[in-house]
Amino acid sequence: MNSPGYKLLRSIARFWGRFPLWFLYLFSDFLYYLAYYLIRYRRSVVRKNLMDSFPEKSRSEIKSIEKKFYHNLTDLFAEFIKMARISQEELHKRMHYENAEVLVQLADQGKSVFLATGHCGNWEWFGGAIPLKTQHNSIAIYKQLSNKVFEVLVKEIRTSHNNLTMLESRSTYRGLKQLNDRHNAVFIAADQSPGGSEQDYWTNFLNRETAFFNGLEKMAKALDYAVLFADNSRVRRGYYRVKLIPITLNPKQTSTNEITEQYARLLEQAITKQPDNWLWSHRRWKHQRKNTA
Repeated sequence: MNSPGYKLLRSIARFWGRFPLWFLYLFSDFLYYLAYYLIRYRRSVVRKNLMDSFPEKSRSEIKSIEKKFYHNLTDLFAEFIKMARISQEELHKRMHYENAEVLVQLADQGKSVFLATGHCGNWEWFGGAIPLKTQHNSIAIYKQLSNKVFEVLVKEIRTSHNNLTMLESRSTYRGLKQLNDRHNAVFIAADQSPGGSEQDYWTNFLNRETAFFNGLEKMAKALDYAVLFADNSRVRRGYYRVKLIPITLNPKQTSTNEITEQYARLLEQAITKQPDNWLWSHRRWKHQRKNTA
């Protein structure tokens, strides 16, 4: 893209990406104060989501989680800026994998795999680190942005230092069918809020009836991809641990909705274990199930 807006934003991103993370975290501290206290970015959404999800927690506990979440959120912004310049060595050091041998086993078997995660930890760094952790052809599913300049810039940052292929979510199945001659590791954040129709899978999640996309399960069965849950937890500032937990290695042998239900349960456990680590500013429960009686 040759537009002036793109060139300006690209130059800014690459300039800020040169700074060490400790400096960018100072910037994050300022953004935290701005977002939480002055702008109050989606404070009502975050507070309601937390209170509805953890009714057993006191108001002070909720507020503590809330503040930690906003600190994590601004850190994520700083860490995304760093992606424009981060080295493979540093990314590898900061993203520790547990049970990574399952990827080696699947690659040896010529088996493709979905790495299903949620918006926990640093999902951007996780997607960027996948090519460093597996011999599979690495693919990330993303949702197209409405602004074309940001769309091009974000894709460039995400793929600037690895061999990651990006597939837009609406054309995922068609794209994977075209790449079916390869052994693929596909990163997908499957906790986005679907339209809330009866075709979605509904289950109790964080104390509320919640809709989940069932497209991951349908694609896994149609393409015969193994499915692993990637529990992306925050160890400390700038360091993350991804534990790979098998949901199924043989999707065609699972019952209807089994994969989606297990994903929901594993995601719920991860959030409950480290509640400030999820994207609470997302309007996850904006749709309600229609009464079909």
